Amino acid sequence: MLLTISLWLFAVSPALFAPVKEPCTTGRNKLLLISFDGFRWDYDRDVDTPNLDKMAQDGVKATYVIPPYITITSPSHFTLLTGRYIENHGVIHNIWFNTTTQEKKQYYMAQFVDDYWDNGSLPIWITAQRQGLKTGSLHFPGTAATYQNERVRVREVESQFYDYTNETDWRANVDKVMGDWFKMQDLDFVSLYFGEPDQTGHKFGPDSPERRDAVMKVDRTIGYIRDTAQKHGLADRLNIIITADHGMTTVLRGTGIKQIILSQIPGFSFRDIKFQLLDYGPNGMLLPKDGMLEKVYSVLKGAHPNLHVYKKEDMPARLHYSNHPRILPLVLYADPGYVISGLLPVQTNKGEHGFDNQALDMKAFFRAVGPDFHKDRVVGPFETVNVYPLMCHLLGIKPEVNDGSLDNTRHLLVSGGQQCDSKEPDQMSIVIGLGAVAGFLVVVFIIVSSYNIFKRNRTNTRNDLKAEYEDKIDSKQTIM
Repeated sequence: MLLTISLWLFAVSPALFAPVKEPCTTGRNKLLLISFDGFRWDYDRDVDTPNLDKMAQDGVKATYVIPPYITITSPSHFTLLTGRYIENHGVIHNIWFNTTTQEKKQYYMAQFVDDYWDNGSLPIWITAQRQGLKTGSLHFPGTAATYQNERVRVREVESQFYDYTNETDWRANVDKVMGDWFKMQDLDFVSLYFGEPDQTGHKFGPDSPERRDAVMKVDRTIGYIRDTAQKHGLADRLNIIITADHGMTTVLRGTGIKQIILSQIPGFSFRDIKFQLLDYGPNGMLLPKDGMLEKVYSVLKGAHPNLHVYKKEDMPARLHYSNHPRILPLVLYADPGYVISGLLPVQTNKGEHGFDNQALDMKAFFRAVGPDFHKDRVVGPFETVNVYPLMCHLLGIKPEVNDGSLDNTRHLLVSGGQQCDSKEPDQMSIVIGLGAVAGFLVVVFIIVSSYNIFKRNRTNTRNDLKAEYEDKIDSKQTIM
């Protein structure tokens, strides 16, 4: 009996000694956030994309994700980094401007205006660094700026005339991030930016053969990213999120298309305008001179069937683009396919973005793969404002105030969004396991001891009875 119990205890004890496993996110895995600028949600439908398809099989694919309004590069990327709508983080446009001096700085130079980016919302790089992690960023919008006297510690900012279409450079950047930053410097989080297929979509249009070629180049790069992670032994401890800032749609021109040119609208005059931000796609903002707001508004409102004109405070609440002092008093945006011109049509792009984020062509793609993500799972749409709390959860850091929620992405995760209590090895589980074993041994000891005592007493009793019986037999034989 004792041998049987001992053998059974030997068989089950390894399970009792094993740590108690919880389906939770440890926060110990590394994270790579990648943006392919202007990659529309459906760009993989008319192109062979074996690497994107494989990534979806190995991880999670969203039907599409919804960028914030306005759907342009710097504002949308800063939403990814902060989890805030544009009216809350304050990077309201690609263009930095000063309404007093009339100065404007285009996309690249605006990257270096610290107080434009450092407007109260901290990007995830800074938050992670302050909580003990090591972070890096390569070419991602916002990388050049300083936030509350702190920068992302490992960074690379592209040159002013950088060729975003060079696939050889893409691979060199991947090698740098995987081999140097993640492997050698042991960074925990990196953001990596590619300027395509946005440039090609602008120049040739989203339905062009050139755009399809650009998507195939993106697909090759995604394969290279995953192969390089495997080569450096990172695949089993690296989560990868790949997404975009916005989509792209075809600009409508030609016969039957009435262009939106403000100077041609009856009653409108630039003499009534103190400052304007026009000729940058389908969006515009105007600062009328003192006392001229109502006049300009009434002239423009309803002046073109495809032009929407709002006083900033009347902007649709769903757009989250009114409650910031940088937003000018009059906000204009066009229907998909139309662009807004000031004096003359000067825009030559065949593809454009910046439209209402409800427009299907403005939706972006989303893929995620890694140890913390489900495999072969397709999920419904969600807003990109929710990517930030998802990343904070994966890294095990406390997020800043944001407009997203992990509740909108927890179904992507194996853990269901449950965070482990500690990043350290689960010593408590081991202690509990040892305690269970010790308790079990005590119970076994009591049972075995009780059984032995019972057996010994029973044997003694039988021996006593036998002796008594033999004495009686002897007595009878003596009498006879």
